[in-house]
Amino acid sequence: MIVILDPQLSNDSPETATILEYLRAMPGVTPKVHCVTGTQQVLTEIYLVGDTSTLDRNAIEALSGVSRVVKVSRSYAVLGRHAGDSRSYGFNYNGVTFNQDNLNIFAGLCAVDTAEHVERMMQAVAQAGLECTRMGAYKPRTNPYSFQGHGAECLPWVFELAGKYGIKVIAMEITHDTHIAEINAALEQAGHPTGVMLQIGTRNTQNFELLKACGRQNDHPILLKRGFGITLEESLNAAEYLASEGNRKVIFCLRGMKTNMGDPHRNLVDFSHVPVIKRMTHMPVCIDPSHSVGTRERAPDGLLDLFHATAQGIIAGANMVLIDFHPKPVSALVDGPQALTLDELDHYLEDINIAREAYLKRKDLAGQEN
Repeated sequence: MIVILDPQLSNDSPETATILEYLRAMPGVTPKVHCVTGTQQVLTEIYLVGDTSTLDRNAIEALSGVSRVVKVSRSYAVLGRHAGDSRSYGFNYNGVTFNQDNLNIFAGLCAVDTAEHVERMMQAVAQAGLECTRMGAYKPRTNPYSFQGHGAECLPWVFELAGKYGIKVIAMEITHDTHIAEINAALEQAGHPTGVMLQIGTRNTQNFELLKACGRQNDHPILLKRGFGITLEESLNAAEYLASEGNRKVIFCLRGMKTNMGDPHRNLVDFSHVPVIKRMTHMPVCIDPSHSVGTRERAPDGLLDLFHATAQGIIAGANMVLIDFHPKPVSALVDGPQALTLDELDHYLEDINIAREAYLKRKDLAGQEN
């Protein structure tokens, strides 16, 4: 059960304290306060954890300062979209807005290799009018002898170059909670020239201690990739670990399912689940065509499979795209065969714009029919 307070009430107001005192007196229930930061105001919500079946919903709604009470209909209470709750959430991070209505493109290096390649990538992104990129400093690999990323060593010059080219947000995968401190220290030392979105990869979707650590910090938003060997429900509950610890600035990423039924693609592309995630949760939805498709194969129509997969996600309403580019894919230390080249960036973005325009027209048409 979620108790939504009046918008004018702050987290520490006397009215809020009175409501909490009332709820704490309820047997078998523990209230947890969550603050929802919107573009214009901060809303306070109280989540009642425990057996709420005997609670009198009408009595709670009658309390002074309570806007309304929502019955939790999903196990992921904080991030879930519950019956009768049509509110929209989103967040702003370092000047970039993330919600279920807009679209942000994160084009960049799957793995940071050289300063020259990082600079060329960021320069291309900036010239294309983008504000975000992906830069892998920490790389979990199946083979223990494969390149594991430069780690903290590369962070100072990656962040410096981001500031030089006006990059506002970098999606960066972490594999251990110590990486959060390393990123924070490097950002502090560089003077915070950019922002970092912590990325939790598919291998760590059920690394619950890492999820808790990321959820306990509120400096950075989090991009959680769907687990490639678990159900969608299990992946959504993994996202709830983040929110239950206090950080609800979470984006859910579809990156393909690990099964040979997706052959010859690297994974089975699951972008038809974009509207499903948006219907079941408040999270913006990201697609990762690079790790879904995994090749640069081209269809008879002249379009790369990567372009087709991206368009499928965009026309289904995706809010973010995580895509691999590289100045010289043949020399990339990770996933070079799937990376697009810098001279393909403009074409890629134009193709996205076509798909996005089609989605918005479809959305308008649906609104006219309903």
